[in-house]
Amino acid sequence: MKTIFVLFDSLNRAALGAYGGKAVKTPNFDRFAQRAVTFDRHYVGSLPCMPARRDLHTGRLNFMHRSWGPMEPYDNSFAQQMKEAGIYTHMISDHLHYFEDGGHGFHTKFSSYDYIRGQEYDPWVALVKPPLDRISEQFDERQYNTKKPDKRLQHAINRTEIIDEIDFPGPRCFSSAFKFLDQNRTADDWFLMLECFDPHEPFHAPDRFKQQYSEGYDGKILDWPQYERVAEKPEEIAEIRANYAALLALCDEYFGRLLDYMDEHDMWKDTCIVLSTDHGFLLSEHGWWGKARMPYYEEISHIPLIIHHPDYQGEAGTRRQALTQTTDLMPTFLEIHGLEIPPEVRAHSLLPVLARDEKVRDSAVFGLFSGPIGVTDGEWVLYHYPPDIHREGLVEYTLAPAHMTVPFSIDELKTARLTPPFDFTKGVPLLAFDALKGAPRPPGNDLKAFDDLGTRLYNVIEDPLQKRPTENPVVLDNLYRQLMAHLKAHDTPVEVYGWYGLENTH
Repeated sequence: MKTIFVLFDSLNRAALGAYGGKAVKTPNFDRFAQRAVTFDRHYVGSLPCMPARRDLHTGRLNFMHRSWGPMEPYDNSFAQQMKEAGIYTHMISDHLHYFEDGGHGFHTKFSSYDYIRGQEYDPWVALVKPPLDRISEQFDERQYNTKKPDKRLQHAINRTEIIDEIDFPGPRCFSSAFKFLDQNRTADDWFLMLECFDPHEPFHAPDRFKQQYSEGYDGKILDWPQYERVAEKPEEIAEIRANYAALLALCDEYFGRLLDYMDEHDMWKDTCIVLSTDHGFLLSEHGWWGKARMPYYEEISHIPLIIHHPDYQGEAGTRRQALTQTTDLMPTFLEIHGLEIPPEVRAHSLLPVLARDEKVRDSAVFGLFSGPIGVTDGEWVLYHYPPDIHREGLVEYTLAPAHMTVPFSIDELKTARLTPPFDFTKGVPLLAFDALKGAPRPPGNDLKAFDDLGTRLYNVIEDPLQKRPTENPVVLDNLYRQLMAHLKAHDTPVEVYGWYGLENTH
């Protein structure tokens, strides 16, 4: 079997025509849905980027035990398991977080990889004295502050080397993929992970895509909204959304070129294609930009999943209502390639669901370390907040103590103590570190990290835009029972129950 897993970052489900989106033309995503199986109730697991990828590799949630960080040495990885079984695995990605302190150990699980430089704040273009005056003239200071430079300045510098369309990281990712396919499409037993950071912010697309969605805005560049409440003028909001639309249109066109390649070389008969994302993004909905700081509204947590498998071509164009989530992809990949699923996995292969719309789970749980926990049964969704989200008391369990961009601080390391194994660490004891306030874990746990607080319940069938939080004791009781079952199944640390005020719940 051959598999191509296409992972876009921050690919909003509601923006795709296949999911009812109308604001952006996505003919190629929609074309793929017509010859594949579309999953209508697919959700995230751990948030955001790297925790989501750890879920993806291991087939289990990880946000209860640690925050953003590297792969752990005891973790299962579908890519490693395939490689050890003689299945060639290759990753192509412009996702810079793999190459920071908190992202190592993922790309090395593959047989080979190609890292495409220049995305976001990748330290790619070296300028000792960047043209700050010119950057200030071009970019809005609310998003690019040249008076107090930060990582966003590096993106502005990188853009001095991104001139023609082929210079953009997204097109270069696809160019690398076509090279891999030219060299290997006639071989068997390989897995290609084509991972594009687009349409993640900054929303920078070639002019020909931007022109399709131009709103006539003539101010400075607005393409990287802060994760804050919306405070922009209507025309500025429209400009940011137009820039996202332009980048999504680029993703759609280049994905279409992959579909054309499949057509040209008759690969549909022996190649599986899986399309998904890690999470969504709020583009002013609910009065917010971004993710993670606010409740994990549907725009963030309810994500696309579309799968073509040669053995189920008779199901082309059909849809599935089964509730699924990111963790389910790991056992699915293993089963596609005939490999055993490790006992630590808590997710479910979706191959049976390609044949018929059968239930694989009653509920899905998702969240971010030290943030609210979401639980849904596909109709109702609950966002549960702790009694005091800003207090200390949580513990990070890890053998790789690093945050997103830096190792744990000396103060954090001083709290280290040995703790017994969990049921997924293969008998390995871990180090436990106090989750200190102010540590640089996204989005942080200081007083500015979380906002829009408060446990709430929504019926996402009757109220898909989540405008009307409601009360329903029977539904709440069921969702809390489901939540507790998931926490128990993942061997959640005892202090987590108390911190979330769940110690006396069911």
